Amino acid sequence: MPRKSLLYFLILSVGAIFIGRLFFLQVIDSKYRQNPLNNSAVTIKFAYPDRGFIYDRNGKLMVANQVSYDIMIIPKDVEPLDTLEFCDLLKIEKEDFIKRYTKAKNYSPRIPSIFVGQVSKEDYAFLQEKMYKYKGFYIQKRFLRQYPENTSANVLGYISEVNERLLKKNNYYQLGELVGYQGIEKQYEDVLRGRKGVRFIQKNRFNKEIGPYKEGIFDTLPVPGKDISLTLDMELQMYAESLMINKRGGIVAIEPSSGEILSLVSTPSYNPNMLVGRKRSRNSVLLFNDTIKKPMLDRGLQAQYPPGSPFKIINALIALQEDVVTPETAFNCYHGFKYGRGGFMKCHCGIVGTPIAMNTGIYRSCNAYFSNVYRRTIEKYDDAQKGMDVWSNHAKSFGLGNYLGYDMPSGQRGLIPDSKLYNRYYPNHKWKAITTISNAIGQGEVLTTPIQLANMTAAIANRGYYYTPHILKKVGDSVNQNEKFTKPKYTSIDARHFEPVIDGMLNVFEIGTARGSKIEDIQICGKTGTAENFARINGERIQFTDHSTFIAFAPKDDPKIAIAVFVENGYWGSRWAAPIASLMIEKYIKGEVKRDWLEKRMLEGSLEEEYNKQLEIENYVAQKEE
Repeated sequence: MPRKSLLYFLILSVGAIFIGRLFFLQVIDSKYRQNPLNNSAVTIKFAYPDRGFIYDRNGKLMVANQVSYDIMIIPKDVEPLDTLEFCDLLKIEKEDFIKRYTKAKNYSPRIPSIFVGQVSKEDYAFLQEKMYKYKGFYIQKRFLRQYPENTSANVLGYISEVNERLLKKNNYYQLGELVGYQGIEKQYEDVLRGRKGVRFIQKNRFNKEIGPYKEGIFDTLPVPGKDISLTLDMELQMYAESLMINKRGGIVAIEPSSGEILSLVSTPSYNPNMLVGRKRSRNSVLLFNDTIKKPMLDRGLQAQYPPGSPFKIINALIALQEDVVTPETAFNCYHGFKYGRGGFMKCHCGIVGTPIAMNTGIYRSCNAYFSNVYRRTIEKYDDAQKGMDVWSNHAKSFGLGNYLGYDMPSGQRGLIPDSKLYNRYYPNHKWKAITTISNAIGQGEVLTTPIQLANMTAAIANRGYYYTPHILKKVGDSVNQNEKFTKPKYTSIDARHFEPVIDGMLNVFEIGTARGSKIEDIQICGKTGTAENFARINGERIQFTDHSTFIAFAPKDDPKIAIAVFVENGYWGSRWAAPIASLMIEKYIKGEVKRDWLEKRMLEGSLEEEYNKQLEIENYVAQKEE
């Protein structure tokens, strides 16, 4: 074929293809012709559903909804208006108007977005009469959260406008829509939010709405979000929060037989109603920028502390499993434990020169006893690295040193050291048991979160297994049957080794360090702790008042609750953490507290002076370095 003919043939072929495709799209295929999104004379309006309510385990309402109103904008429909008058109505500045309009237009000229959100009922009543004057703007009904009780802000989280990152990631949301942030609101966003409805409104050539597009065949109704019930006991939660007023720290209580979280407390906290409505923006700046009290930090899940003496229980169980001691094996204490060249770990057990066996070592919290136990465990193996890894794996089997897998969106790993860690510290690998001896008493490199300690305690209460902690009990009427939370996880310690350790924990209350918090008719097994409190400021290591720690479960032979309490700068465990834990146990098991004197002391007690003192020292050291 001549080149000239080939050129004509190609032109005719391409033209035929284009004509055929256009005929198919315009005559045969109705997909694009029918789609209201492709019709410039159609306005899209969304109908937002009720967000699901949140209840506690006993059906008490924790989170409800309240009506709010948003001023919506469709930029392409906006006509010239008296900007100053409109700004005055909306209580915004002209510069703010321009900024909001530009943002909405850049997002989409045709899709509605929020221009001014969360208008009060009073303002709505006034604005409703004026909106006809401002083309392209209309009022949209919306639901905001409402909290009947000032409790559990760290657990519940909050809802706020979607950010640009989420908009790019999830095409369900439109600019200005609300989404769950933090806590339950974030974790169960897909369940709580429901599904929004859509209405397509036909307009005539004068841009006036004339009714539903195609008689509403494309319209959808909103589907309300599902209600959920949490495992929390709101009464116990509020009681725990009252005990922690003017104190900082975290409390976690778990039902050992199920892994259900009964209480998850972080203080200082905030009133969840502070992050509702138009005041949310102002309050969030105050809360998130508070670097001293850190109210937005969930200390129960995110704060990592050295566990102190409660970790001695793990060392006892590991030593029994490794067959390096028996419950009767005894060691002497001479005010502490000597090691290496001049090394000495002080002890305040009060037993000098008399052999101390496991039961006494636990209830008197003897550092010398547990240092010997730990040393024997590591030195059982010819290689300290092998001994350390065996010890580390046992400890990790209790859920320590890693994320537990609970159904909350935040957390920390904690730290259980192993040989790799110490090989980095000591590149020549010349380290041994006494190099790491602080691990014997829950100091050293060991770090835990309160929820990890509570889970560890639940595993001890169950004599060797635990259920992954979780906070969702029901969605609607459907009980949470997720296998992740119903299948037990077993520790590496044989069940037979737990009883002698638990007997020692019982004596902590009967005759030991927590005897002042004993409840006469409830057998509580626990362990007090004092965790050293260091901070590094401009390279200088400063020691502050010790933290008060405590773990416990009760009753001894039919555990209903396992608890971990951590009170920052609270001195020894028996001073603050143990009384708070015993009061919570009494409240949960009996439904009331009869030890008025102890309750009064905890409710009225304050550690603010300690926190102010630490802050002054921190500021002084920082200024000195400058």
